[in-house]
Formats: sequence, C-alpha cells, structure tokens
Amino acid sequence: MSNVKDVAHGNRANAYTALILSTLAMIVCFMSWSNFAPLASQVAQMFNLSVSERTLLLATPVLLGSIMRIPVGILSDRYGGKKVYLILMAFILIPLIMIPRVHSFGMLLFAALLVGMSGTSFAVGVSYASVWFPAEQQGLALGIVSMGNMGNAVAAMTLPYISKAAGFDAVYYFLIILTIIIGVLFAIFCKEMPVDKSKTISGALSVTKDGGTWYLSLFYFLTFGLFVSFTNLTPTFLTGMFKYNPVTAGLYSALFAFVCTLVRPLGGYIADKKRPMGILQWVFVAIIIFTLLIMVSFHNEGMFIAGIVLVGLAAGIGNGVVFKMVPYVSKGNTGAVTGFVGAVGGLGGFFPPLVIGYIYQWTGSYELGLTLLALTGVICWFALWKHYIHGDVHIVK
Repeated sequence: MSNVKDVAHGNRANAYTALILSTLAMIVCFMSWSNFAPLASQVAQMFNLSVSERTLLLATPVLLGSIMRIPVGILSDRYGGKKVYLILMAFILIPLIMIPRVHSFGMLLFAALLVGMSGTSFAVGVSYASVWFPAEQQGLALGIVSMGNMGNAVAAMTLPYISKAAGFDAVYYFLIILTIIIGVLFAIFCKEMPVDKSKTISGALSVTKDGGTWYLSLFYFLTFGLFVSFTNLTPTFLTGMFKYNPVTAGLYSALFAFVCTLVRPLGGYIADKKRPMGILQWVFVAIIIFTLLIMVSFHNEGMFIAGIVLVGLAAGIGNGVVFKMVPYVSKGNTGAVTGFVGAVGGLGGFFPPLVIGYIYQWTGSYELGLTLLALTGVICWFALWKHYIHGDVHIVK
C-alpha cells in the first residue's frame, strides 16, 4: 500500500484537483442530505405534520446516510473513490425527482430515506482525498475536504429563497441540476485514486477490532452529531420559540453550519501541531458549557444565538481533531475507518432530533432533551480522560 500512496503523493495537480472537486461534490451532496431542514415549516404545513413527525422527517435522511457510510467507505478503498462518487451522485437523482411528486407523509419518508444516501459522500470524499496527501498534511487536507459539510449551510441559505420565489418543486429541480453539473465536472477532471486490489471486505472490517475505531466513533458521535442536529433543529427552535419566519431561521441555521464547518480545518491544523487528545478534552468541556448555556436561554434570543454559535465553534474544531486521527487507526483502511466513525457520528445527528422532538411532544419543553446532549458530552470527556489523557494509549504519537 505504501507504493500506491507514493504514486498518489507524487502528483500534486491530481491531489489538488481531487481535494477541490471532492469538497465541491460533498457540498452539493450535503445540500440534498439536509434539504428538509430549511423547508421544515413549509413541509409541515403541506403535510399537516406534528412536531414529532417533523423531527422524524428531519432525522430520516440522517439514518441511511449514516449507516451506509460503512459499506460505501469500504467500496471506495477497494474500487476507487471516483467510481463510487459518480455512482452515488447518479443514485441521488432518484429521490430528488421523487420528492416533488409525493402526496403522502409515508412516501415522503421513503424519499427522505433514499436521499439520505447523499450523506455517504463524506466517507467517499475523505477516502478519495486522503490518499493523495502524506500523513503530515492529512489533518489540514481532511479538514478542507470535510468543509463539504457546509452544504448544510448553503442549503439553509438558498433553498428557502428558491422555494419562496419559484415554488417548492423548483428547489428539487435546482438540486438535480447542481448534482448533474458537479458529476460531469468530477468525471472529466478527476483521476481515479490508486487502490490496493488485494484488499478484501473482511480485511476492511478488521478495523472494528481496533479500540481506536470505537473511541473515535464515540467522540464523533458528539461533535458531528451536534453539527447535524443543530443545523436541522435551529430553524425549528427559532420558528417555534422566537417566531422567526422560515427564511430568517434558515439564515441562522446557515450561520451555525458555516461556523462549524469553517473552523474544522483549523481543528485539523492544530491537531497536526499539538497532541490531538489534549485538544479534544477542552473541546468537550466547551461543548458541555455551551450546551448548558443554550438550555437556560430559550427565553433570551441573544444568549440562545450566542450559545448556538459557540457550540458550532467547539463542535467544528472537534470534528477536525477527530479526523486528524482517522488515517492512523488502520493504515490503508482509511475509507473503512471513515465509514465506521462517520456512521456513528451521523447517528449522533439522527437520535437527538428524534429524542428532543418526542420529549417536546410530551413535556412542551426542549430543555430536558438538551440535558441529555450535555450528559453525552460528559460521557465522552470521561472516556477520553480515562483512556487517553490519564491512560497511556496514543493513536498519534
């Protein structure tokens, strides 16, 4: 595998083209993955949804997009990220064509499940981009490609305006056109990554035997889970608690997603220079404090928005730090480790909206659901301190 990587490292033009177009492709895919969040109020009116049904709709794409990161990451390592990316973008067109044509909540949920495949673009993008860069540059490189997460923010900024100006169906025609354009550009300009044809599925699944895979998965469950959850829930919070209109609420959701995404390369860069686990413990402390701030600010608009932005900063840096360590867990199986860590992180974005939605349905309050998020932060901090800070285990020497 080292010879394969040497070939990749020797061509900087291919490396930078792969990095740029992987990031752009992930932005477009993440726009589809998060398409319902900025349109949640409109969809709820169209289909007469309760709060719990609305949060179920928001969570459904996250489910498939999380679970399928595992096989998609393995396939990327085995057959090449370019091929897998192009097949994925072609598949995403199916639910994008379906959504404007459904007339029941059940069919809308099915289309939402299918569009969730767009979330697997993360595993493909990281696998494809990482092979072109040496280890000492991977923290920054993976932080950059992971900025494809800002597709959530771009969706929040653009989709409500498109819907308001041209109608609900126009949103999906716009996403279809974008997906086709980036697919064509990717097919023309990107080279296929070097792959190791001797790899087997069982070999890739061996990453589950490494404790580092599961610890990173737990940490990413919190940091990336917060990114997905709060990007999806912020419009619901703002329209419900502070009576914002959907367009303005979408802008604040975009602000959160941009903050979280833009600082991600900073987290990777810092982790290139300092011990990653030492940085991560302060990230968890910050997440706990800022989540508590949000809990006590549901009647104070300024404090609430400040809490959202601060959680985004902490979670974004944490995302970058975690993925600095992914290529070190199982050398040559970056796609497989990315798939597992990304899947668990995605599930961190699946469960909170559901739990918070159902708790709100029962109690009329969001505070208890946020208490559970803060508790998750405490669990992650303790696991980190016990195993890596207080213990003698190191992923990155």
